[in-house]
Amino acid sequence: MIGLLCFVLGILASPFKSKIRLAAENAALRHQLIVLRRKLRGRVQLANSDRWFLVQLYRWLPSILKVLTIIRPETLVRWHRAGFRSYWRWKSRSLGGRPQIEADLRALIRRMSIENPLWGAPRIHGELLKLGFEVAQSSVAKYMVKRRGSPSQEWRTFLCNHAPDIAAMDLFVVPTIGFSLLYAFVIVRLDRRDLAWINVTTNPTSDWIARQMTEAFPWDDAPKYLIRDRDRIYGAVVTRRLRAMGIRDKPTAPASPWQNGFAERLIGSIRRECLDHIIVFGEAHLRRTLRSYACYYNDIRTHRSLNKDAPVSRPVQRTGIISSHAILGGLHHHYARV
Repeated sequence: MIGLLCFVLGILASPFKSKIRLAAENAALRHQLIVLRRKLRGRVQLANSDRWFLVQLYRWLPSILKVLTIIRPETLVRWHRAGFRSYWRWKSRSLGGRPQIEADLRALIRRMSIENPLWGAPRIHGELLKLGFEVAQSSVAKYMVKRRGSPSQEWRTFLCNHAPDIAAMDLFVVPTIGFSLLYAFVIVRLDRRDLAWINVTTNPTSDWIARQMTEAFPWDDAPKYLIRDRDRIYGAVVTRRLRAMGIRDKPTAPASPWQNGFAERLIGSIRRECLDHIIVFGEAHLRRTLRSYACYYNDIRTHRSLNKDAPVSRPVQRTGIISSHAILGGLHHHYARV
């Protein structure tokens, strides 16, 4: 610190020296610095006072960046910006007032706001009071999730509320051992993902599709809405049958198979878990295989979307000896306690 003070006093005395003397001292100092740099290895260790002095000098005379040798110019600029941030952090420090609410309570407010898009600050504030939290309603409004536009429910919520009344249907092609084509028809309910109907034909027509609808929903079990693609096989005969059964026809947009995602996903599961491992001999063989898979799919196979339960809910078995039953010739197995 004493050395730095002496250096500052020397600078203050510089205006009283002649230009020749200052130039000579500058040249001597530069040469000494070059000699020291040749002997020194590694980075120069600077004290905080050295950094403060260089930053202040750069603040008033930015041109010193051109003559710095012991540090890089970008290092000095970084020091200056760090000092600026520290200064404003100190200047913006809290001087008192109402203390912040705890992080867990802030997270709970955000969670309530996200999970309940129709709730405002008064509703969330009321729930927090019932949970024993003493917090102002203005603080609740401060930590709620900010949304653009009016609040609305998510697609997951919408589907959960309407899934029991929605079904989807689709056709897919299955090649046989003789390279002929068979057509499988499926209907899936969106509520529990259960495979409501499956059948096979060599020549699908509108009349055949309409008959399948009647057999799939013979009584008052028909859904209110039925999702399908725009295949020409679903002609006027099918739409009239749907209206007669009280079902509202909901075709997807052109070239948009993702809008019938439940049926498409079901067909993908049938292919991956069954048909990709079997050579189909004919219509009867395919029908027998698909109906066996349908029983496995509805009664045994667990689904991630159902919290690892089957469409026809399976009870949890905790006692008894575990036995194994082969399905589809051992392609799958059913494990149960007996």
